[in-house]
Amino acid sequence: MAGHSAANGHAQQPSSRHAAWHWATPEAQTVLATRDLAAILRFHRRVNGQSQSETGALIGYDKTYVSAIELGKRRLTDVAALRHIADRLTLPPHVLGVTDPADTDFRAMLQFGQSTVRLAEIARQTGHASEAVSELWPLVARLEARARDGHTEREALRLLADARLGLGTALGNVLPEERLATAAHWTAKSLNVVGFLDDPALATTALRMHGNELRKAGLVGAAVNRLVSAASLAPNRMSRAAVLPLLARAAGALGNAPLFDRAIQETRALLDEVDHTSLVNPVALYEIEIRGLIGTGRARAAIHRAEQPAPATTTAVAPQWRVIELITTGKVRLLGGDTRGAAELLTQAVNEARAQRLPHQLQRINRTGGHVPAEINDAATEALSQLRSEMAA
Repeated sequence: MAGHSAANGHAQQPSSRHAAWHWATPEAQTVLATRDLAAILRFHRRVNGQSQSETGALIGYDKTYVSAIELGKRRLTDVAALRHIADRLTLPPHVLGVTDPADTDFRAMLQFGQSTVRLAEIARQTGHASEAVSELWPLVARLEARARDGHTEREALRLLADARLGLGTALGNVLPEERLATAAHWTAKSLNVVGFLDDPALATTALRMHGNELRKAGLVGAAVNRLVSAASLAPNRMSRAAVLPLLARAAGALGNAPLFDRAIQETRALLDEVDHTSLVNPVALYEIEIRGLIGTGRARAAIHRAEQPAPATTTAVAPQWRVIELITTGKVRLLGGDTRGAAELLTQAVNEARAQRLPHQLQRINRTGGHVPAEINDAATEALSQLRSEMAA
């Protein structure tokens, strides 16, 4: 950089970094794939509205040298200079052809992080949401630290969005109702990243998961808005099918019968067209339909639906769905006057919610009201107190 650097004091370093997230866009990915410093500098200047003098001040070169690089009249090969430019542009050094130990370590972390997110989701789906939280916390912290430092390459931001979604969803399983806003907070933070990635499938997933956490936190109107947006944005039938059951749950909680009915009917139709998942399957839809009928003021229809044979299992269902179904059908039994049958179902629900560490479900039992035998409410309260003590510890 000798002879060309602006570091001798004639040009002042800009006080702020480049516009956040611009390396995450699809257009940026095309430019970065060229590994061409000239193209990268031109892109950087355009998206930040910088002159060659301003970009030169940022990377430590004068305007003339920046112009020569962009015109292909100068070609940098010095490893230290390339590493310095990568740092100033907040790019991983390998983009400019530099092998850097720190960058190599981070790329290894990205690969490991993708596995962490997948395994955490498996843990959550199999009733081990607390373990999922423990795995995702450090990953999210490390990725956020890198983003705060200005490193906003697409691969890292995509992983950050996935990790935040996974963390928020896992927290939504293990937190009691009064703290569920924390789960919604983390899924909301994923939306801050998703907007820069121009990925409809990811945006649909983020809106879907955030909407569901908003519903659980009691922000039902906002939840419906997010889920309607997710359904309209879904790029294919499978993505839309993943949204509709959650939209039906939120519409039922809001008491919006027409929207609930439409979501249920479309989900039922799609069950014959898409692969079944832990959410998109007849068993989950059975519980969602019964709860929604109660929520929209149609208790008799809910009782009638619950009296029909339960649907056959077509895929693996997450253990927490068993607890959710026990509570919902227990409430329907109470509505139908079957106190003994309701007590049996709710007792099972307390035991399974305790074993799976699901405080929100225990609170659902407590909210059922005075029709539940006192010993069941007491057992749910005791289990909830135990889980709160463990969380505090």
